[in-house]
Amino acid sequence: MKKYLLLGGLLLAACNPAAETIAPVDAPAEAPAEAAPADASDTETALKTLTGEPPVIIAHRGASGLYPEHTLKAYQVAIDQGADFIEPDLVMTKDGVLVANHDGYLSDTTSIADHEEFADRKSVRKTPLGDKEDWWSDDFTLAELKTLNAIQRVEGRPQDYNDQFRIATFDEIIDLVEENAAQGRKVGLHIEAKWPSNFSAAGLDMVDPILNTIEERGLVEAGIPIFIQCFEPDFLAKVAAKSDLTLVQNLVGPPYAALLGLDMKLEDIPTAGVGAHKAMILTPEGGTTDFVERAHALGKIVHVYTVRDDEPAEGFASAEEELKVLIEAGVDGIWTDYPETAVIVRKDYE
Repeated sequence: MKKYLLLGGLLLAACNPAAETIAPVDAPAEAPAEAAPADASDTETALKTLTGEPPVIIAHRGASGLYPEHTLKAYQVAIDQGADFIEPDLVMTKDGVLVANHDGYLSDTTSIADHEEFADRKSVRKTPLGDKEDWWSDDFTLAELKTLNAIQRVEGRPQDYNDQFRIATFDEIIDLVEENAAQGRKVGLHIEAKWPSNFSAAGLDMVDPILNTIEERGLVEAGIPIFIQCFEPDFLAKVAAKSDLTLVQNLVGPPYAALLGLDMKLEDIPTAGVGAHKAMILTPEGGTTDFVERAHALGKIVHVYTVRDDEPAEGFASAEEELKVLIEAGVDGIWTDYPETAVIVRKDYE
């Protein structure tokens, strides 16, 4: 039975409702216009972001609080709701195609358990949290994955849209972004490479496929803002050697940082920005830490994840309250499963 170390179950269990991780960020391929200098009368109310502009809203796996995550429907609804970026997590198929999936394993977000023809593909892999038995994306071709239906991962969220949508490829997501741009709705791509070292170990390097797709599709030339984020510093270093795209070093908090060799100090992170789990910024008493201030002092953008309407942070009565405190703390971007809520709250600061 094939076994190899998979960071997935741990690293982005952090981005699941039960637990969350940290992802730092660099400036996008198309940076927002610089804000005009604030007048003396505005000094007290000026936003504390690096640019002085309101933070960008990043649709975490699309409008994933409403629709099955990483589906074209979830992404389109997020765009319709006014998100500035959609976030595809990319993994690879057995035949080397980039598809959107959060974990690399398939049972939580697809109908694979209903496919008897794939029963023998279930296998155990080692993760930092122990052995996990599941179906894994790189054991399937794209054609096989396209026979699966997407389902809602989180209990308590709408289940009405289960089995209506398919797994989306990176190219299909780009098609959607281009179609919206042609209609005057330009949205950026906040791309996360998931577990690249594990795919590399299986002979599926992710660096060139991601960069080549971006280049071949002419995204930078089309003015589509792009971030590339990852938990693995080595992957980001390889991307940096081949591209000028903005990179995001994702972080994890204790105790997982030490366990995974990701115990990094802000001062040592080479990327232009950082992304933080909201617990690094918000306190259980409803206040804030000095994380944003320290990152900004180093010239780094701070994106924070993940705000959820159905799971406010400890110490906050609602997601709206949480969003206001994050915005006033000066974060430069906010990942959320419910982009419409974040867009509405942000309007008070525009």
